[in-house]
Amino acid sequence: MTNASDTIESTINAAEAAHFGKMAADWWDPRGSSAMLHRLNPPRLAYIREQVDLHWNADGTGFTPLAGRTALDVGCGAGLLAEPLARLGAAVTGLDAAPENIAVAEIHAAQGGLAIDYRAGSVESLRDQRFDLVTCLEVIEHVEDPARFVRGLADALAEDGLLILSTPNRTPVSRLAMITLAEGFGAIPRGTHDWNKFLTPDELTALFEDAGLRVRDVRGLAFTPSRGFALSDSTALDYFLTATWA
Repeated sequence: MTNASDTIESTINAAEAAHFGKMAADWWDPRGSSAMLHRLNPPRLAYIREQVDLHWNADGTGFTPLAGRTALDVGCGAGLLAEPLARLGAAVTGLDAAPENIAVAEIHAAQGGLAIDYRAGSVESLRDQRFDLVTCLEVIEHVEDPARFVRGLADALAEDGLLILSTPNRTPVSRLAMITLAEGFGAIPRGTHDWNKFLTPDELTALFEDAGLRVRDVRGLAFTPSRGFALSDSTALDYFLTATWA
């Protein structure tokens, strides 16, 4: 029998999903193949918390600013972001293209006493579900048809919702840092990135505007040997984009 969701045209790139699925077993190992993602999490969470507080007029002091709200993490991997979102109070759905990642995510969440709705599939399969917060970090550069993928993210966003996305910029800096150095020396598994699929902030902003969204903030993510990853005014390496309904 064919599942109804199987007939939906998906933006999942099967080869990319398989690549990340191979990392599932050691996703939570801070020294494993996903070590770079572990280093990215603190500035990611700082930025998300800032934007959440701004959007819903929170005072920045509470431990659960997402209490009573729903969150969708698209490309959740094994849950490195989904779990902190749950601890911030959200009812979280984690979506990933690789079933191997979802299996590990479910086990890890259960061990931590977290109730997260993990699903394997594409954002297009969500149909009419809407979420207050949609996050999609370091994913769009791995999908088929970024414009259609953005429309899928928009379709999942509630009327008063907040969408936060991050992705590498297509610059000489990102090529040198992420591919020549990081992949070349094994800090990131070789073959993880295709520099030609990176999107500039202007290109990504245009995709969001075409989907009916308004980009309200673009912030850079930089790396220095002394500080590691940190929020920055420079978008040359990587950047966050926050959008709401226009």
